This record gives sequence, structure tokens and C-alpha cells, in this order.
Amino acid sequence: ITKTMLLFALPMILGNLLQQFYNVADTLIVGQFLGADALAAVGSAYTLMVFLTSILLGLCMGSGAVFSIFYGAKDPDRLKSSLFASFLLIAVFALLLTGLSFWGLDWIIGFLQVPQEIVLPMREYLWVIFWGIPATFLYNYFASLLRAVGNSVLPLIFLAVSAVLNIVLDLVFVLVFQFGVAGAAAATV
Repeated sequence: ITKTMLLFALPMILGNLLQQFYNVADTLIVGQFLGADALAAVGSAYTLMVFLTSILLGLCMGSGAVFSIFYGAKDPDRLKSSLFASFLLIAVFALLLTGLSFWGLDWIIGFLQVPQEIVLPMREYLWVIFWGIPATFLYNYFASLLRAVGNSVLPLIFLAVSAVLNIVLDLVFVLVFQFGVAGAAAATV
């Protein structure tokens, strides 16, 4: 059992490290090529991004626990109904979270008490990042579903491809197209 659990958990641990890699790549590229204010804007947005992602991740992981119970019990009808209900519930929540994030963007920045010189780049960065909330939901939902049925490797592969794509797009959007912090955010999304 120990070996099986470790083999199942290792891809999830590596996946968590890869998710941290996203912000490190943004930080390095933004800091190197866009300057201190842009770096401060991206860094200040990181905590908010983690907070929003954690809400969706928690909902998806909770659903994954239900999926694994029905999958293990070989109850396809209840599994299908729980898949549908949780997808609908979390999708609606993700859309509400996205709408509230856009609606409260200026309030959020004020609440975070960021220095005035980084308000505009942070706003620009978050505006693009908020468009990725539904994508964050979709990835975490299907990753939780795959893990619930015993596949922890495929979500890691998708995450690895995304991490490499993030670096490439960061460089293209920031250096080639000169989109600034919005380019770094678009690469992350």
C-alpha cells in the first residue's frame, strides 16, 4: 500500500511544485525585463491569485472525494449525477467569482494597500488574470476527477506542458510583442 500511495502522491507533489513555477517564471521575466514596479505589481497580485485559486481548488478537491467514493463503490449513476451537479455548482461559483473580481477590482487593490506607483500595472495584470478564473476551475475540476479515479499522472503532464508554455509565452508576450505585465498575465492564463 505504501508504494502505491507514494507513486500516486508523487505526481501531485511535483504538480504543486510546477504550480509554484508559474509565479517564479513571471517574477523572473517581469523583474528582468520590465523593472521593479512591474515586478512589485506581479508580486503583489500573487497572494490574491493564490486565494482565488485556493477557493476553486478546495471545491474541486471536495468534489473529487465524492467522485472517488462513487467510483470505488462502482456506482456509475451516482458518479454521473455528482459529476454534473458539482460541475454546474463550481462553474456557477467560478463565474460569480470572476464577475465579483472584475466588479471589485479597484476595491481589492485599495484593500491590499499597494503603493500608488504600482496600482496601474497591478490593475492591468489582475484584469487579465481574472479572465483565467474559469480556466483555473476547468483544470482543477478535471484534475480532481482524474485523481479521484486513480490517475494522478495525466494532470501532472498537463501542468508540465502549461509550465513550459507559460515560460515561452512570457518571453514572447513580454519581449517580442512588448505587452508588459498584461503579457505576463496572458501567458499565465
